[in-house]
Amino acid sequence: MISNTSTRCMGYDVFTGDLGVLLAMQKATVNTINQYSYCVAKKDETFSQALRQSDILLPDGIGITVAAKILNGDKIRKIAGADLHAYLLEHMNLKGGSCFYLGSSQATLDKIKKRLSTEYPNIKVGTYSPPYKPVFSLVDNDKMLAAVNGFKPDVLFIGMTAPKQEKWSRQHKDQLDAGLICAIGAVFDFYAGTVQRPSKVWRDLGLEWLGRLIKEPKRMWKRYLYNGVIFCGYLLKEKYYHVARRKGSYQ
Repeated sequence: MISNTSTRCMGYDVFTGDLGVLLAMQKATVNTINQYSYCVAKKDETFSQALRQSDILLPDGIGITVAAKILNGDKIRKIAGADLHAYLLEHMNLKGGSCFYLGSSQATLDKIKKRLSTEYPNIKVGTYSPPYKPVFSLVDNDKMLAAVNGFKPDVLFIGMTAPKQEKWSRQHKDQLDAGLICAIGAVFDFYAGTVQRPSKVWRDLGLEWLGRLIKEPKRMWKRYLYNGVIFCGYLLKEKYYHVARRKGSYQ
């Protein structure tokens, strides 16, 4: 993480800069953190380490931006995986770059390629759909690495849901022949149109989470409501220790 473009928030170095810094980076991992992934990482040290070792860790959630404000007085903007995806596509299209989509079903990947051919015709696109299973075998991993490295993309987009995608990225970073390695999860479905992202109105209000909850209550209630309460508990605890440390420093 570039020190002057991050803030320490609840144990993680969260990105606060302009996405333009990514354009000069090579062999860098870009992940996102939100209240859900923070709660999952509390119980999964491997996932926590994957997030901590990110070259760039984006604040993808209102919970993280609020935490940065409460704890440090930092006003940072939310940068979702979809925002990262759109930004990189724009720049790759200008220079005739290449990207590779690793994850999701072949049907979803085909829809992504079709849309890209219209919206970003100057980008060279590769895809690979790995088997749908909780743990990949050595053979699975070798096939995935071979597919990516045979293409040598400027940007590798990984969409296998958290925490699986971040762990895979961390585990195989040194074996991947790619410029940026970005774990962006649900963005594959958003861009393919198989899942509709909440409108810009919801996003501008900081209520994208509510829009997703309304659309998919059975799948999203635990992510946003249950984990939202747990995250608030962690935040209050962190605030207590934060205040205690500051008082101690003045005594």
